[in-house]
Amino acid sequence: MKTRGFSFKLPEHLIAQTPADKRSMSRLMVLNRENKSIIHTKMNRIVDYLPRDTFMVINNSKVRKARLYGTLDSGIPLEVLFLNEEEDSIWAILSNKTKRLKKGRIVSFPGNIKGEVIESREGEDKKLKITPFIDESFFTKYGHVPLPPYIQRGDLPEDIKRYQTVYAEKIGSVAAPTAGLHFTKNLLNEIKNSGIDIFPVTLHVGAGTFLPIRTERVEDHTMHYETYEISPGTASAIMNRKKSGGKLLAVGTTSVRTLEAASSLAGKILPGKSRTNLFITPGYTFKTIDHMLTNFHTPESTLLILASAFAGYDFIMHAYHEAVKNEYRFFSYGDAMLII
Repeated sequence: MKTRGFSFKLPEHLIAQTPADKRSMSRLMVLNRENKSIIHTKMNRIVDYLPRDTFMVINNSKVRKARLYGTLDSGIPLEVLFLNEEEDSIWAILSNKTKRLKKGRIVSFPGNIKGEVIESREGEDKKLKITPFIDESFFTKYGHVPLPPYIQRGDLPEDIKRYQTVYAEKIGSVAAPTAGLHFTKNLLNEIKNSGIDIFPVTLHVGAGTFLPIRTERVEDHTMHYETYEISPGTASAIMNRKKSGGKLLAVGTTSVRTLEAASSLAGKILPGKSRTNLFITPGYTFKTIDHMLTNFHTPESTLLILASAFAGYDFIMHAYHEAVKNEYRFFSYGDAMLII
């Protein structure tokens, strides 16, 4: 498959720069894979379009205030995104001054925190040895919300809550699982009261989710790794619901990748903690997912390709052109798509 086949023209004004006034009032496009129909509605009406016997799986990862501003030992200011702690006090990071981060350089951060570059390989994450030890309070006090690069503004106080799902629980992501941003507590209660059970998994979203595909062929792209965890209780509940005829609605591509990565060829969900770089492309056979809720994604992205694998290339590209024509809001703070 050619990567350019997943391109489409997107007017810049459709890239959402701020969240909707109310989470559940985002627009919702409902795609039916069987009859190829498209319905335009609102997120607060989602229950009306969920088939009987549906149950939901959500990603309860919480976004860390992982963007820090520091100063290189030469006096140059820089921005650093703390990705994850690989060992005690050794963090994988990205920076807007990545070429200057040679081994041995020192970065100063607020709170008298120092970071020494201990590994610096071209085209890869850098490694910082942080002293003294930092915990989550460091990010809470000095960090900024790691808004994606297509949001052309600094983070605002409202982003602390709005770039976070209402059910976020386990901290570790540097990007929000954005399909979940559309839910309010009231909407979740309405969903539960309608008889739809909700089960959590955890996948900590990495910065790689924003990386474009730079290869001419889709198949030549290498997917980034992300850490996920599924509890024995959730795995058992999902399997029991599937055996009794339940249909699984995965909220977001992160939930999809978690469940598919943890599924055996027989469709059994394997509990535990692991990593995945699963790249789902057209032709992939889904083992667990029946329905999916997702946002509208960037052209030539792995996320758009995943949606194409699930709903069909022609149907998804038609739906995206419909979204542009009807001026849906795109990307992280944008509108939603339900594929049933």
